[in-house]
Amino acid sequence: MLPPGGAEVDIAVLFADVRGSTELGESMGAVAFASMLNRFYATASHTLLDHRAMIDKMVGDEVMALYIQGPTGPNYRQAAVLSAVELLRAMGYGKGEPWLPIGIGIHAGPAYVGKVGTSEIQDFTALGDTVNTTARLQAEAKPGEVIISEELYASVASEFPDLERRSLELKGKAKPVAVRVLRAAEA
Repeated sequence: MLPPGGAEVDIAVLFADVRGSTELGESMGAVAFASMLNRFYATASHTLLDHRAMIDKMVGDEVMALYIQGPTGPNYRQAAVLSAVELLRAMGYGKGEPWLPIGIGIHAGPAYVGKVGTSEIQDFTALGDTVNTTARLQAEAKPGEVIISEELYASVASEFPDLERRSLELKGKAKPVAVRVLRAAEA
């Protein structure tokens, strides 16, 4: 369990984002777009919670989930990758045309997990380089891709051998980040 106020712990973080949502919102109208996003949120929530994720946020066209050793279990890193694979399938990848294009980024490492804010308004979240790096990885994922940091990939390499390697220059990072790319067809 986490201390009441928060602490630095090792976590896996997943960001899933709808690709082309600005164009979708413009072409669909606000009510239809909100309905589509609610379907995405419901699908993502169901899929991620099945792997004991903690849904941190649903913001705009994005979902952020945390996998923490205590609440998620000892295989929290693997749970993050497996839930990403299942989310791609739930979105229709591997079954023909997906009903919504998404890209996913996953990374693991130390992060502050706990309450932030003021005495009037507080939020429970994760903060730090691990979270920021995950968000940047997600931004690089094309529709139907899961970008997995090399650190996290080591935990699942036997289940997903020989995934494509990439080296990414990420905004705000001093050095390139080594990643693996899991596509819907490989899932």
